This record gives sequence, structure tokens and C-alpha cells, in this order.
Amino acid sequence: MFALVAALLFVLALVFEIAGLTLGGVVTVTTLGTAGLLCVALHLMGVGAGWSPLKK
Repeated sequence: MFALVAALLFVLALVFEIAGLTLGGVVTVTTLGTAGLLCVALHLMGVGAGWSPLKK
């Protein structure tokens, strides 16, 4: 799930970069890219995958 969110954030960042858009001073290409990288990191950690390596 986090991988899908990351992909959508990266697509939004690309569209914002191509169009030269910003939403206020908060949502910029850098913000979207950072949020996408956070989602990728959470995905690679296994967060939201529905399993835990400590289950017995």
C-alpha cells in the first residue's frame, strides 16, 4: 500500500515540476518527493504488510 502511495506522490511531484506549480508554500516538489521517499522507506520496512516477523 505504501508503495502505491509513494508512486502517486512521485507522479504528483513530476507533474508539479513540469507545470511549475506549488500549493501555498507547503506543498512543493521537494515536499512531495520527501513524502514519497518516506512511503518507500515504510514499505521496505514492511509497515502495513499485515505480517510481523515476531509472531509465533
